[in-house]
Amino acid sequence: MVSVAEKPWLKHYRLGPYKLPQTKEPYPRMTLHSLLDATAAEYPDKSACSYLGNEISYEELKLEADRLAAALAGLGVRKGDRVATILPNCPQFVISDFGILKAGAAHVPCSVLHKAADLIYEIGESGAETIICAEESLELVEFIKGKTRIKNVILTSLMDYSLEKPELRQTPNTYQFRDLIAGHQPRPPEVVINPMEDVAILVFTGGATGLPKGVMVTHYNRVAAVTQVAWAYEPLKVGIRGKTAVLMPIPLFHTYGHCTMHFAVYWGLKMYFLLDPRDTEALSQMLTKYRPFLCACVPTQYTRLILKGLGRINTMFMSTTAALAPEVAQKFRQQTGVPIIETYGLTETGGSTHMNLSSFAKITGFMASEKFGSIGVPLPDTEVRIVDLETGEEAPAGKEGELYVRGPQIMKGYWPEPGKGLVDGWLPTGDVVRMDDEGYFYITDRVKDMANVSGYKVYTRLVDDVLYEHPAVADAAAIGIPDPERPGSERIKAFIKLKQEHEGKVTADDIISHCKEKLPPYAVPRLVEFRKELPLTVTEKLFKRQLREEEVAKMKVGAQ
Repeated sequence: MVSVAEKPWLKHYRLGPYKLPQTKEPYPRMTLHSLLDATAAEYPDKSACSYLGNEISYEELKLEADRLAAALAGLGVRKGDRVATILPNCPQFVISDFGILKAGAAHVPCSVLHKAADLIYEIGESGAETIICAEESLELVEFIKGKTRIKNVILTSLMDYSLEKPELRQTPNTYQFRDLIAGHQPRPPEVVINPMEDVAILVFTGGATGLPKGVMVTHYNRVAAVTQVAWAYEPLKVGIRGKTAVLMPIPLFHTYGHCTMHFAVYWGLKMYFLLDPRDTEALSQMLTKYRPFLCACVPTQYTRLILKGLGRINTMFMSTTAALAPEVAQKFRQQTGVPIIETYGLTETGGSTHMNLSSFAKITGFMASEKFGSIGVPLPDTEVRIVDLETGEEAPAGKEGELYVRGPQIMKGYWPEPGKGLVDGWLPTGDVVRMDDEGYFYITDRVKDMANVSGYKVYTRLVDDVLYEHPAVADAAAIGIPDPERPGSERIKAFIKLKQEHEGKVTADDIISHCKEKLPPYAVPRLVEFRKELPLTVTEKLFKRQLREEEVAKMKVGAQ
């Protein structure tokens, strides 16, 4: 077995037949908003956004961001301040993002699905005094104003950048987004920014494994992350940059969507936005109608597209935020004729740290074996370690352990303390991984999702993969819950969403029998619960923590 120190992945740095450089150092020490300025200068007439029948060019996008930056400065926003947004996928998000940065502030993107308590926590922790939100969120914002430091509320209609702009409705104690922009010249304030140190994005983790933490991403971190994504497509650059499009059915307020948006701006791609990421019908129609070069989805969306029957297509697809079951990847490939390029990253990584380059084999026509179920190889200049869960030392070759990563894209630290959450610059990811002899990495589980069954470690991610292999299963999640018969031990419970045509025709015993054929006895689910829907986080991940909390609460009630 080879070790991580040997970096076996370097020999696989290629896009099909094309070799990729082993490093991208030095990374540009530039502001994040410079990406928009450069693209607007090179492709002023290229469409940047297609939204509800309206096309916005890169020159227009830059001017709108410049005007908003001037307006924010007029409202008292200064360098180092934080400005929050509650916006779905729309041009206003992009304009706000770059306008906030040009004003010298940090962007705090909040989920449109957040409840009042979530917003009070995130906006309160950030110290933001200005918020930009859609009309649909105004009631929530009014409620949280007195519980946070919010002073300025900037309101926008989701139709403001549609083909037929509605008349503005003035709302007391708020500013209208379009009014502010129309009332200011495109002259952003002159702000001196240190890309290496100044925070561009303050984004909170999803809270799937605990209390959300504010992640400080500097201008340099995100520019590096975008550069690393572009590295993988470099041989195709001539045919892509300034010429193609990307469909974005993932929330822009999440790191995956946010970084993809910055990559699109960097390479001058047209962005198609899907307002509701759960609208599979609209997603399918947009893919068929626009045939974008790239589409970035999450595993649950691919499951829905398979059930929908997307058919053959030439789009390149990416997936991250959660493990993509090999069964789902293979079915999607069979149905559409194209692979899903799996990447790996966390909110704390500012972008990606790994990419499955083997998936490009089919796209480029280069004969090579695909690595289904792998998150891929480390991106250039990304250092990795696999740390033994028991000893805390470097795991020997071939052994699983927690993934640690270090690189130019890694966060500055958890808000507000630089370095917090890092160990000598290394980020403990909380994911258990293994590496094969070719340097491809596979996620076995989340450290917090591992179950202890009578002393045996059970990686619930592997149980998930087996569940997905059952032909009746649409979605599945396995968790460890306390075993009342063995104090200190757990047992496995599986939650299943069946495909519609199999509802009422599959039993728990059927699922358990299927698992017995493929899993060791201690990893076989003892309990199976069928549900119409499984809980998802705001970024469409299966929410295992919620399932565990529900089970523990039921057990406590039963014990009373």
